[in-house]
Amino acid sequence: GAAFSTLSGYRAGSAVVVLLLTLLMHTEGVKKYKTGDQVILYVNKVGPYHNPQETYHYYTLPVCRPKEVRHKSLSLGEVLDGDRMAESLYDIRFRENVERQTLCQLALSEAEVEELREAIEELYYFEFVLDDIPIWGFVGYMEESGFLPHSHKVGLWTHLDFNIEYNGDAVIFANVSVKDVKPVPLDGGAGAFPVAGATGGLTVTHTYSVRWFESPLPHERRAERLRDYSFFPKTLEIHWLSIINSLVLVVLLLGFVIIILMRVLKNDFARYNVEEDGTCDDLDQADNGWKIIHTDVFRFPPYKSLLCAVLGVGAQFLTLATGIIIMALLGMFNVHRHGAINSAAIALYALTSCVSGYCSCRFYTQIQGKRWVWNIILTSSLFSAPLFLTWSVVNSVHWWSGSTQALPATTVLLLLAVWALVGFPLAVIGGIVGKNGAESFQAPCRTRNIARQIPPQPWYKHTAVHMAIGGFLPFSAISVELYYIFATVWGRESYTLYGILLCVFAILLSVGACISVALTYFLLSGEDYRWWWRSVLSTASTGLFIFIYSVFYYRNRSSMSGIVQSVEFFGYSLLTALVFSFMLGTVSFWASLTFIRYIYRSIKMD
Repeated sequence: GAAFSTLSGYRAGSAVVVLLLTLLMHTEGVKKYKTGDQVILYVNKVGPYHNPQETYHYYTLPVCRPKEVRHKSLSLGEVLDGDRMAESLYDIRFRENVERQTLCQLALSEAEVEELREAIEELYYFEFVLDDIPIWGFVGYMEESGFLPHSHKVGLWTHLDFNIEYNGDAVIFANVSVKDVKPVPLDGGAGAFPVAGATGGLTVTHTYSVRWFESPLPHERRAERLRDYSFFPKTLEIHWLSIINSLVLVVLLLGFVIIILMRVLKNDFARYNVEEDGTCDDLDQADNGWKIIHTDVFRFPPYKSLLCAVLGVGAQFLTLATGIIIMALLGMFNVHRHGAINSAAIALYALTSCVSGYCSCRFYTQIQGKRWVWNIILTSSLFSAPLFLTWSVVNSVHWWSGSTQALPATTVLLLLAVWALVGFPLAVIGGIVGKNGAESFQAPCRTRNIARQIPPQPWYKHTAVHMAIGGFLPFSAISVELYYIFATVWGRESYTLYGILLCVFAILLSVGACISVALTYFLLSGEDYRWWWRSVLSTASTGLFIFIYSVFYYRNRSSMSGIVQSVEFFGYSLLTALVFSFMLGTVSFWASLTFIRYIYRSIKMD
């Protein structure tokens, strides 16, 4: 029975792994059409222009819809991205032009007219999808002019011109235009459009035109055409100059820290190595500085399991972030693959759980931790628990508002299955392998049983000061790039400079390591050997700066508003800050540990 249960669990886990790899490696083939073939246009979602994550299904508005709504089968990434594609009434034939074709005639009630008016006043835009090409446009037109007299015009676009580009038998690009169309007014009063319909209700006729244009761009390069399209504002033009400026400043900072620190260490080595003979256990009481605490500096810290769990999760996210960037450099994410990066992140998070379990349990065993089972459980839940709680709140708000960002029950069950059948088992397997393969902790000096008393420390060596310094400097290294990442995630940008992102990521880790080494040296020079947690917290505080910046971005750099958008933005900003804290805390800890081992092996003590 136990063997059968294990085999069943193994098969279930294998099935989920295969599903994840399928989602990860799925690529859309070239769709080829013959003249007259139907090109299906899917309606997707609508929402306020300035709130990217507040989206609703297109058919929630009183618009033309088929009697039976047929939804498109979506990938996991598309569902996570809020896509809910459904077939439309638009009859589009490959390379066949259409002029003023009637879509439908609608008799709108007073409540439906008011619903459309509110949507237009909130700058609702719509998103259609044709051959994996997103098509954007505004639901209506609004104009306010003058103070005395004041005019307020609200109109509904009832005619759309579809402009589609093709090359041979493939679709290259598509968009909609309303430049030669007049909107149907939805309100009366001074300065408004002439009222079209009876008081209260309104009868409108929706029409469309289709025009085909030949394009010299081949299908494999059609993503370039979409990137050049400017329905949403472009803000990445000054990217290169800003990044070069940031790189120069960071290189100068690193050079300064390394040169100063090496000069100080050289003087310390010259002073401590005056006498050739001696062992680690003999101590000249006249000495001071970091040499005198050599019998305490490798004393294991409190809360071993939590420390190791932080290091394990940090190693996992370092692996995940590197994998995502490399996959992006290989061209696996493009503007036509809806939600591909979401699928990749879910799959890699599950598959890299073995990294967190291995690193955490291995180091936990090295520093003489005994409760390794609890350590594995803590490691696997250290990030997944906050993620689940945050997602529950955000998803509940989306569900309450009727947003398409609320995940269906089937998707929730799939994600739980991914964690239960892949993520957690891999963390357990990694933990067992790490525990069994762990050797004893290698320390250059023996630790005495009785801890040395720590002298009073000046204010500039307190934890809060080190966290402020260690968090601000790495943040300053990525502050420019962070704006563009926020503009991509919380805006309308398409991020493409992954090579620059890889360089900035490497510089961020380098700055964190160097700053941690410098702060650790200053801590030990004050005869304070409590460096274990301090090395983690010193640069993990970068996450706090990132969250503060997210608040600044929300208030001063974006036009987002409303309870739905605010809850999602700040909820996931907290998680983002937590991820950066784990990654930088892990890098700074190992940098400090390597540095301490180096300096205590390099001197001969009296």
